[in-house]
Amino acid sequence: MANFIDEFMGTYGSKVSKDLSKTLGVKKSILKQIIPQIAPLILGGLKKQKDNHGGDARIDHILNKYGSSDVLSNLGGLFRSKVQESKPDPGLGGLLGNSGFQASDAIAKKFNIDSGTVMKLIPMLAPVILGALTKKRDTGAGSGGIGALLDQDGDGSVLDDVAGFLMGSLGGGSRKRGGGLGGALGGLLGGLLGKRK
Repeated sequence: MANFIDEFMGTYGSKVSKDLSKTLGVKKSILKQIIPQIAPLILGGLKKQKDNHGGDARIDHILNKYGSSDVLSNLGGLFRSKVQESKPDPGLGGLLGNSGFQASDAIAKKFNIDSGTVMKLIPMLAPVILGALTKKRDTGAGSGGIGALLDQDGDGSVLDDVAGFLMGSLGGGSRKRGGGLGGALGGLLGGLLGKRK
């Protein structure tokens, strides 16, 4: 998973951060830190969909419906459209559920950004990440390749992968969920929903 996020940030991170900064009025440097914390949540939601609702075919369905790679060439237009939504949904319907709202609150507090602004970030970023996955699928990875990258360490537990990634990003040093930040993240990530869209 981290490899995809590194690849995403290397290819699109600067442009995405710049255009988001213009749209939201948040510093580009801060957004470059936030994006790699939001991306694992979206990938984790996809992993839950894959595991619970039809495997690679379910991922194909989501990418075909919501993951147009065309958005990658018009990020500014996408963001200007999304920022106008009066009721942004950081839960992305059933993909993240309540975890999207919890993640928005945590990120808002860490970076001292208005929570309403952060709530817009997940629905603004989701089409870009899905578009990048679609492009990766269609240019060689295939459906199986996308399914495989959703579980970084191959143990079948994407929640561990996402928790570990977020723990590192938020300054924690352990992937355990016993207490403190680890417990909070474990609870947050454990709330990922698997409802069909």
